Amino acid sequence: MRRAFFGLAVLAAPQGAQAAADAGAAKEVLMRSIAFKTVQGEGQVPRLAAYYTSVLKGAGFADADIVITPMGETATLAATIRGSDPKLRPMALIGHMDVVAANRADWTRDPFVPIEENGYIYGRGSEDNKYDVAMMVATIAQLKKEGWRPRRSVILLLSGDEETDMVTTRALAMRYRDVDLLLNGDGGGGLLNEEGKPVLYQLQAGEKSYADFEFSFADAGGHSSAPTSSNPIYRMARAIDRIAAYRFAPMRNELTKASLALSAGRMGGEVGEAMQRYAQTGDPASADLLSARPEFIGQVRTTCVATMAQAGHALNALPQSAKVSVNCRIFPGVTIEEVRAQLVKLVDDDSATVKTLGDPLASAASPLRADVMKAVRDAVTARAPGVTVMPGMSAGATDSLHFRALGVPSYGVSSLFMKAEDGFAHGLNERVPVAGIRESLEQWDRVIRALAK
Repeated sequence: MRRAFFGLAVLAAPQGAQAAADAGAAKEVLMRSIAFKTVQGEGQVPRLAAYYTSVLKGAGFADADIVITPMGETATLAATIRGSDPKLRPMALIGHMDVVAANRADWTRDPFVPIEENGYIYGRGSEDNKYDVAMMVATIAQLKKEGWRPRRSVILLLSGDEETDMVTTRALAMRYRDVDLLLNGDGGGGLLNEEGKPVLYQLQAGEKSYADFEFSFADAGGHSSAPTSSNPIYRMARAIDRIAAYRFAPMRNELTKASLALSAGRMGGEVGEAMQRYAQTGDPASADLLSARPEFIGQVRTTCVATMAQAGHALNALPQSAKVSVNCRIFPGVTIEEVRAQLVKLVDDDSATVKTLGDPLASAASPLRADVMKAVRDAVTARAPGVTVMPGMSAGATDSLHFRALGVPSYGVSSLFMKAEDGFAHGLNERVPVAGIRESLEQWDRVIRALAK
């Protein structure tokens, strides 16, 4: 049922209980969000920000409490529920309004026409990240509507280019670097089993840093009938072989120790035993065993891998140039320059030129704050009793990266529970289950109230 304005009505609740936002209204916010084609270059992010503003103002937010900041063709949004104690530093929630591009010809359905079908909502950005953005917007709208007054201010921050340049993210991080903590709807989340029952929840408290390096090799070239030992392709190939054969030293932090230890029993067998040993002692042999599996190598060490190569200019000519791009996912606490230096040492070719692509940023893992862990654990187990809640580290970057780099403790606390086979973020026919919306709203409501009281 479509409505011109969605008032985010209150759900009926037991006597004395707080009520989360209305699930039907939140679903409508999600579906309307998907319809905005917020890919880079389309100029739709400011329009989506204006739509969210209309929802928030309808719930009672004053003009002064909502700030949309245009930045080129995109924008940021900040909405504040002001606290009663000015001595307490604010807490912030964050998500992103932009999405990756989607080719209509490749999709079964139009990626920007949201459709509810067979228990799922389909559309680009449904999972990444408009589901939790809609849940956060609906939750703070409900809190404002009911006149909730926390002790500390709560600020909703929405970035506009997380999937691409992160210029808006950097701007938000600088502007709100004094917040006490950041809760990110674009990290962490829950796992459903094949029967749709919750089995695991991960709180993301760290991210591996992302960096790309390019190694270039040049030569005068010549006729292919007169080969030379300085052939750039051969030199590049030797460099690639050295990088491929190298393993960075195994590393641990409190996130990986906790997540590996908690996952060991679930895995069982040789791998489970290796996880337990590595979590407890840092045993190098266990790290090597885990590194043999793609799903675990990123949890025990920095990884670098050749991802693109270009070489030569003619079939019958010696190449004049060759270059290879190396993508690295760097363990928290290791600097980008340290990794660059190690790669240069591995390549061991003084004639090679190395370039760091873009402007990569490293950040340390966030401490496992007791108040955050308790609030999230209480909220998750309220919706899914008995579910294991564990801290974790992700291999990809989110908005949290820029806040962590400035010393803001940041935590991925997505409310989305999904089956492993349903994860299509950045892929075709992206979708999210409808059934968990009410529980997602309740989770956000509990976490925000617990940490802002």
